[in-house]
Amino acid sequence: MAPCEVCGNEYDKAFQVTAADGSSHTFDSFECAIHALAPTCGHCGCKIVGHGVESDGRIFCCAHCAEETGVAGLTDRI
Repeated sequence: MAPCEVCGNEYDKAFQVTAADGSSHTFDSFECAIHALAPTCGHCGCKIVGHGVESDGRIFCCAHCAEETGVAGLTDRI
C-alpha cells in the first residue's frame, strides 16, 4: 500500500478514499483523513467532522459560529 499522504506512514491497513471529484487519497488513519479532507469552519477554524451548517457557500461547525459571522436563521441539526 502507498504511504499516508498526510504523515507518510506506511501501514499495512492503510485505506483509500475516493472524493466526489474523483480524486483518490491514501491514509493510515481516520485522523489523517479528517486532517486532509474535512472542511474547516468559517469562523473558528475547527475541522468539521459532523454535518455542520451552511449558508451561501460557507460552512460552519455550528449555528453559533455562523451567527458570530453575521449569518442569521441557521439551526444545528438534531
